[in-house]
Formats: sequence, structure tokens, C-alpha cells
Amino acid sequence: MKRIALSTLSLALVSAAGVAHAQSSVTLYGLIDDSIQYVHNANPADNNLWQLAAGNLQGSRWGMKGTEDLGGGLKAIFQLESGFNPNNGKMGSYGTGTKLFGRQAYVGLTQDTFGTFTLGRQYDPLVDLVQPLTADNYFGSTFATPGDVDNNDNTSRTNNAIKYVSPVWGGFQVEGMYALGGVAGATGAGQSWGGAATWAGGPFSVAAGYFRMENGNTAASRGVTPTNVGGTWNAGGTSDGTFDGSNINGAYQSAKQIDITSLAAQYVTGPFTFNVRYSFAQYKPDAFSGFTEQEKYHVAGAFAGYQLTPAMLLGLGYTYTHGAGDTSANYHQVSLGGDYSLSKRTDLYLIGAYQHASGHQRDAATGSVVDAGASVGSYGYQAGSTSQEIVSLGIRHKF
Repeated sequence: MKRIALSTLSLALVSAAGVAHAQSSVTLYGLIDDSIQYVHNANPADNNLWQLAAGNLQGSRWGMKGTEDLGGGLKAIFQLESGFNPNNGKMGSYGTGTKLFGRQAYVGLTQDTFGTFTLGRQYDPLVDLVQPLTADNYFGSTFATPGDVDNNDNTSRTNNAIKYVSPVWGGFQVEGMYALGGVAGATGAGQSWGGAATWAGGPFSVAAGYFRMENGNTAASRGVTPTNVGGTWNAGGTSDGTFDGSNINGAYQSAKQIDITSLAAQYVTGPFTFNVRYSFAQYKPDAFSGFTEQEKYHVAGAFAGYQLTPAMLLGLGYTYTHGAGDTSANYHQVSLGGDYSLSKRTDLYLIGAYQHASGHQRDAATGSVVDAGASVGSYGYQAGSTSQEIVSLGIRHKF
């Protein structure tokens, strides 16, 4: 990371405005992750795909963050973070479209004794506290839930979010968030809210939480004619939703709300890291939705990591996803990965996954029930058959 000091001219201008400053700093940072990727059974016709694919371990980004010491241990903080695709230079990633700072944009106050309070576009509590204890934290999208139905791969960010993160008390920490829907006369329309807690003691860590996001355009009780009957998620809501283009959950974008409960535990001993997780995601309809019975996803996962050398991390993951309710399907996914650090800022990786699907799912384009097709991780490549494989050879550089 590069630290940019406030210039003498800047300090002079601020001082002239009558504002006293103590220790202040702004940090420019970024990350570029790109790979050569092969996908077997990449579309409904089961054609294979060779391409450059970015954001496997982490989404490519650049950003700025800063602090200002206000005295008495109180600091003002901010962060602006923009996603981009290094293969075409376009802004946006993970459902953020072309937002300039679609990944994060917030300002707030922090104090060691009382915690951190922030306002803006932010991660939800499950992403902050539970996701770090899962395989996705180490090897990204290839190890994530099919369709990212439980937001394990950070598909969704939240707008208009008010967030509080506590200090760590004896290894225990809590976080709460509420996002204002911003609809006059309907305070709860399009809102999102959730909370999570984590505890770490020695080699053992555990975390659990709940997150609810509402579609800002389907609540029948508002008496508003919706524009997204059977269509896309959240015109006017606060959360991006957990849809990455996959047919696994793409047919439920007209849901009234999505509820996610998640928990994870991790144990680290010597060079070994083990973690397990479980999540329960519910896609609930209302009278304006394009489906009538809620779809529920049970997700169970396990991960084993081995630090072969100080520079080499190996990983093995398994994820089981069961869809039930509106349709019934099962997805078994096995993922393998290796990450080699050339330096503190640059690493090479080789990751791959195999998935087998069975049962039935609802087609996002037609709304009809069809045979389940495999779709590894949160990439959204929808196979026409029951199996799919993905292999990526890539490089990640942090600055």
C-alpha cells in the first residue's frame, strides 16, 4: 500500500478555513486478480470455454481510505472502493453495475473503547464476521456456494446502511446494521438489516449471524403497482441481492425478501486450517412475485488448508447445497486450490472445482421447471448437463 501524506499546500488551505487537524492520512490501495480460465460445459449447449477471467480469489479494485485524529482517541474515517475488470477496463463488479465506488463508500467515527459507527454503502454483518471463517476467505469464488445463494462470496452490498461494530471484548465482537429504504410513507419498504457476532480464543473461532434484505418494489401492502413482476431484483431497494446470473436462484429475483442465517467455525493448528459452515437462505414471494412458494437453500461446507511452506498454501473444499420448496435440487461441489506467494504483494494460483447437480430447478428465462444444471461457485456459468468443471491459472497483485 502507498501512503499519501497531506501536502503543505493542503494543510495551509485547511488551516486557513479555521479547522484544526491532528494526525491525518489518506491511503491509496488496490488489487488486480486475473487468470486464464477453462470451463467445461459452460452454457446450456454444453460448449466449453477458454477465456481471461478476473476476480477469482478477490475482485479487482482500487480505493482510498483515510483517518483523522479528532483527539481523545476518537477518529474520523472514510473508505471509497471501486471495482473494475482488468480485461476490458470497465468499472463495476459483483452486481454493482457502473457505480464509481460500487464496492464500498462510507464515512464514520471510530474509538477504541466504544467501537465504530459508519454510514454509506457497506458489507453486511455476515460478510464481515462469518465469511472470514469459510473457504471463500482463502480461495474465493471457486470455493463459494453455487449461485451464491447465501452471499458467501459477497455478491451483495448494501446502500444507505447504518452500521455499528463493537470493540473486541475478551475475543468477543458484535456488529449490527440497518439500511433505510428511503420510501416516503413506507419506512420499511426496501430496507435491509442484520446482525452477527464472533468469538476467537486461541486456535478456535466461531461466528454466526442473520441478514434480511427486502425487494424495494414488490410489497403488496404498499398498494404500489410494481415494475418487476417476475423480473429483476430491487428497483429502489437497499441491497444488490444474491443473484449472479445463474439459473440456480435467478428465477427468484421477484422475491419480496431474502433471509439468510449463517454460522461458521474454524480451528487452526500449526500449518493446518480447518473450518465448517452452514447457512439457510429463504427466498420469500408475495402477491407480486413471479413464483408462489418460497425457495429454501440449505448449504453445508467444509474446508482444509495446509501451509506447505511459508509461501505455499494448499486448500481442499466441499460444498453441499440443497434447494427445497418451490423446486428441489442438490448440488455437490469439490474444490481444490494452490496459492504461491512470490512476494508480500504478488502471488500465483491454480484453482479448480467439479460440481454435480441433480433434481429440478426453475428456469430464470422461461419460469418453467427444468432438470437441474451444474453451475460452479458464484460464476454463473449454467451447464446444460448435470456436471461442470472450472480451472483457473492466475496472478494476483496488491498495491
